[in-house]
Amino acid sequence: MLKNFSLTDAKWNSFFTFWVKGLKCYIFFWLILSIFRIIFIIDMRDYMSEQSSTADIINALLLGTRMSMQTVGVMTLVVLVALLVGSIFVKRWGHRLMNTVVLLQLLVACVLFAARFPYYRVYHSSFNKMLFTAAHEDWSALFWTMVEQFSLPARLLGAILLTAALFFLWKKILAANWGKILPVCCRLQSKKGRVLLLVLVFVVARFSLFSGSWNWQTQIDWENSAITKDEFLNESILDDGQAIYRAYRLEQRNSGSNGLSYTAEDVKKFATALSGKNIDSNNLDDYLVKQSQGAKIKKPEHIFLIISESYANWPLLDDYAQLHIADGMKNLISQDNTAYCPSFLPNGSSTVNALMGIVTNLADANLYLTTRVDEMKQPYSTAVAPQMKKLGYTSNFYYAGPSSWENIEKFTKAQGFASFYGRSNLTETSKGSVWGADDKDLYDFVLANTDPQSSFNVILNVSNHSPFEVDLQANAFPAGQVEGALAPQYQNDDQLLKELGHFWYADKMLKYFIDNMKAKYPDSLFIVIGDHADRYNVEKSPTMYRRYGIPFIISGNGISKNLIPSDAVGSQIDVFPTLVELIAPKGFTYYSVGKSLTLGNKTGANYAFGITDGYIGKTEDDQFMPEQFIDGKTPPDPAAVLQYADAIRAVSWWKAEYGNNIDDAAVKLAAGSR
Repeated sequence: MLKNFSLTDAKWNSFFTFWVKGLKCYIFFWLILSIFRIIFIIDMRDYMSEQSSTADIINALLLGTRMSMQTVGVMTLVVLVALLVGSIFVKRWGHRLMNTVVLLQLLVACVLFAARFPYYRVYHSSFNKMLFTAAHEDWSALFWTMVEQFSLPARLLGAILLTAALFFLWKKILAANWGKILPVCCRLQSKKGRVLLLVLVFVVARFSLFSGSWNWQTQIDWENSAITKDEFLNESILDDGQAIYRAYRLEQRNSGSNGLSYTAEDVKKFATALSGKNIDSNNLDDYLVKQSQGAKIKKPEHIFLIISESYANWPLLDDYAQLHIADGMKNLISQDNTAYCPSFLPNGSSTVNALMGIVTNLADANLYLTTRVDEMKQPYSTAVAPQMKKLGYTSNFYYAGPSSWENIEKFTKAQGFASFYGRSNLTETSKGSVWGADDKDLYDFVLANTDPQSSFNVILNVSNHSPFEVDLQANAFPAGQVEGALAPQYQNDDQLLKELGHFWYADKMLKYFIDNMKAKYPDSLFIVIGDHADRYNVEKSPTMYRRYGIPFIISGNGISKNLIPSDAVGSQIDVFPTLVELIAPKGFTYYSVGKSLTLGNKTGANYAFGITDGYIGKTEDDQFMPEQFIDGKTPPDPAAVLQYADAIRAVSWWKAEYGNNIDDAAVKLAAGSR
């Protein structure tokens, strides 16, 4: 058998033709992804920092084409499997099945390409973990948001047309005889040509396996591909397949102990560091329990904690004063009975992170607590509502959207809120959006339904959220004034103007509510925070501080501007302890992961960032390398910031997963009950 073997035998024609088709497929998809990357960089170039050089762009393109070799290798392998499986039964079936798979892959690639642009505009990232966050969102609202703000029908139509054009091109390439341009000795009909083909297949397969490298030692992947100093270019390096794979891998890490893995001993060490208590206890609450230092103001009759959708801190900065989109809160901040902390972080990247942090006072630990409502036999000891009840307050939660979103009604009630009010309770005077009622209708409902009984009220609005459907003209938004205050390169950006208009509306309605509630109940305390930032800025490449920071504003009788030390910082888990230290009598016992800003909290952190006085940086990296945002401040101790970030996550994760018992036996017990 081996004696008669010859690479030129006719029976081997189909074997070599198989690999020729594979190479054509490989080159075809490789060119498409490379061209997609070039188009994306050109169209979205405004997001590139001014410091980026031509060399940076070239490096990003070269590295991107190398990384895409792995993506294309997978796509080609799927095509070849389809060709082989189909041919086993009937030869022509292989060809048809191959083309069907190519068509489907083209459709997916084109749809992802069309979605990449609006996705980056919203999240300043290629496809990331927000894909998995969306699984917990209101799918109907998401759909209509994509239709109304991101032109879903037009984008889908464009993707389909592009798919058709590329598939037509593929069929032409498949039918083309490339051998005619090769020397006779290298053509498929010759033994030398067939040997060269097999060598080429091996080389391509090797490079595909290691993302454009010859071996694993020099392999690049999504974790080490950020070769430039420009975040936009680093994201452009990843094709859509690589970006989704990154999101998948991160989600895998999250789901495998939710990305965190702490032993009981680890948690004890973190709890000790966080509390500063030199104790040896297996009860987590022994580390989280605190005693109030004594009330700093007269106990207010009503407390309103307003979590304002996408209310970032950057519009409150002097650099944006000419826009006049935050005049309401800036006016409030200027009043003598208002304190303001500009160095503040959200609990996470989405509204649900803020919801969980405010309601439970647990730091974000990659756990969707809202999906665990049926498992909650009682509120966490750190939960806000039961502790406010001990101070004499009835707790109410007001949400502009439907009660079904994130199980919000069941979740808040499971954590001790006495009442929940959602969109179905409101009288709407305007159309609202798919996410909920307009802010004014929400605030009017709270105004009408607040009675003299002492109450603690959390209000979560939605108007400053895509698809941005507030009637700005009817609300007298000074569009011309705002547009004129923008730098020339931003003045023709209608989408940006609409976004700024919705921030202006949210700010205006915040002031409207606070003024009217103060008139009705002068003895009220107001706390205003954003649920998150990182949705839009004027600049395409804002600094980390301007992109992620949210404000912390507290206003009411007895509040003074020096209430919060100038060097204090915090995050949303610090809101509740700050409130307790304001109003609770000396010695009042409460539980919290966070710390009061009135006591000079010096570090804030969330799922990915840490903040200190004048510095902000990423905590998800091995090293804390902060950016300075206030001149003249002392750089933080990187190890201390990372330890704090790990500590709040560790204790929050353990408490949510295993309760108060810091013992490895608790892990086995919890595993056995699930």
